Amino acid sequence: MAENNGKHTTINPEGKTTLTIVAILFFVINLPLFLFAYGLWSYISLGITLLFVWFFLNFFRNPVRHFPSDDQEKVVVSPADGTIVAIEEVDETEYFNDRRIVVSIFMSIYSVHANWFPVNGTVTKVEHQDGNFHAAFKPKASTENERSLVVIKTPCGKEIMLRQIAGALARRVITYCKPGDEAKIDSHMGFIKFGSRVDVYLPVDSLVCVKVDQKVTADISILAKLS
Repeated sequence: MAENNGKHTTINPEGKTTLTIVAILFFVINLPLFLFAYGLWSYISLGITLLFVWFFLNFFRNPVRHFPSDDQEKVVVSPADGTIVAIEEVDETEYFNDRRIVVSIFMSIYSVHANWFPVNGTVTKVEHQDGNFHAAFKPKASTENERSLVVIKTPCGKEIMLRQIAGALARRVITYCKPGDEAKIDSHMGFIKFGSRVDVYLPVDSLVCVKVDQKVTADISILAKLS
């Protein structure tokens, strides 16, 4: 079961290069100060740079999680950590060309930025689109920002679409899957660097299980149940 979810944490591979640079800068800045200018400024520098190291370690943390139920057939699990900023019925014109319920999750810079698959099924479409970098919580971010689109067909024949959306700070949206891949709850779908957003498009007959301003946890919180 899920009582140990998140207690075992690793570092996401996407942070390898960034953390290497941060570690090098940490020693380049602090080592000369302690060797040649030992004193108050050395400790101030150490404290500030340790905060930067902690920030990046925290940002690229990668908790090991498992959805706490074997009943996964018709549930849609949150693909991201963050806050529900919108739940609305919209005309989706990019792929479905019909009415859909969209649930939008805003990820702050303090959220875990790995993204998980929200359902079991087969990936049928993956598409990356360049765009702007509006603040991720703004509605126009869904259609104007840099983003990746992922469509998954569940075993019961329902199609779920996700958009990984870059924010004002995010400059890299990473999607691991490709068409034909198996999608599995508990598996990583991608990663977004710094503040960003994930939109989940559901069939209109889905039962939404969250509300606006609610905090959700990726691979744990249930967003909706399919009919």
